[in-house]
Amino acid sequence: MIKYLRYLLFPFSILYGIVVFVRNKLYDIGVFKATGFDIPVICVGNLVVGGSGKSPVTEYLVRLFPDLKIAILSRGYGRKTKGFILADDQATAETIGDEPMQFYKKFPQVTVAVCEDRVLGAGRLQQDHDLIILDDAYQHRSISAGFNILLFEFEKLLKPQFLLPAGNLRESFSGYKRAQSILITKSPESIKPDEASKCLNKLEDHWQKETVFSSLIYQNLVPLISGENRVCESITQGTTVFLLTGIANPKPLLQYLGKYTAKIRHHDYPDHYRFTEQNINDLVAAFNSEPTTEKIIITTEKDAQRLLDGTLKELLLNLPIFYLPVKIGLSAKDKIIFDQKIIAYVSSHTRNR
Repeated sequence: MIKYLRYLLFPFSILYGIVVFVRNKLYDIGVFKATGFDIPVICVGNLVVGGSGKSPVTEYLVRLFPDLKIAILSRGYGRKTKGFILADDQATAETIGDEPMQFYKKFPQVTVAVCEDRVLGAGRLQQDHDLIILDDAYQHRSISAGFNILLFEFEKLLKPQFLLPAGNLRESFSGYKRAQSILITKSPESIKPDEASKCLNKLEDHWQKETVFSSLIYQNLVPLISGENRVCESITQGTTVFLLTGIANPKPLLQYLGKYTAKIRHHDYPDHYRFTEQNINDLVAAFNSEPTTEKIIITTEKDAQRLLDGTLKELLLNLPIFYLPVKIGLSAKDKIIFDQKIIAYVSSHTRNR
């Protein structure tokens, strides 16, 4: 069915591709102007609609520069507000978006801002910061990032990809050539040589040298509601996990949890989904009706931000609900390649303050 639908949508993909090609070409030749800034600006983005692991990469960059005053600028996808907003103690996922909320809670030393106009947002941040990280701005050609990190999801890169609306590419695959570094995310810890070659062979020689592979490293479970005295014992084969996700690709998470238990009850929703009271009531009812006493509710760190809004938190009180943070992992060799070029760029463009 999906195959035939793709054929039907293919003519629209051609039209879409022409429009995007012309737009990019006008930026390339200078007809459309891109605004640059006098401090380092790193863009973390991708070519496709949906998640490819941008948030863990953004967090990796924050940890890479512990001595710099960093600002993270995001559009704030899913928020109910408009314009430029600085995250503060009154911020919620509804006012700034779930991913910015995650950054704000995790890195109190970092300025987190949202603005759909990235040029306006960066302009307000540049004076008081040493580095701006743009979250998901690869197609925002109006702002000129000094260093672009482009992400490809491992499994998706192995398969044919098509432009919107037949596929999920925001622009043609050749758009990767604007990147200074390419990171293939969500890779297996042990990559088969033929699969690695298949990924790299999609890129020209120069960009193959700028490409590294990364995997997801899941951290310890954290109680959703801080201050609650909840300790998660290890998950065993006898544990029933109620998994609540609203992310683009929950498959890696399911594979990870599947190593510990086959008893996974997945409540799956679209990316950035705004959970309703009925959704949570359904989850709680399913949890309470499970006869075993060895049971737990797990969600992602991004989803956790939306669960703490409004009355949803109250519905989850007194339940063993945890979120699972994740980091990216690189081999020692790939880490050197990935880190050195980013550090060199930031060092050579840092403003004398």
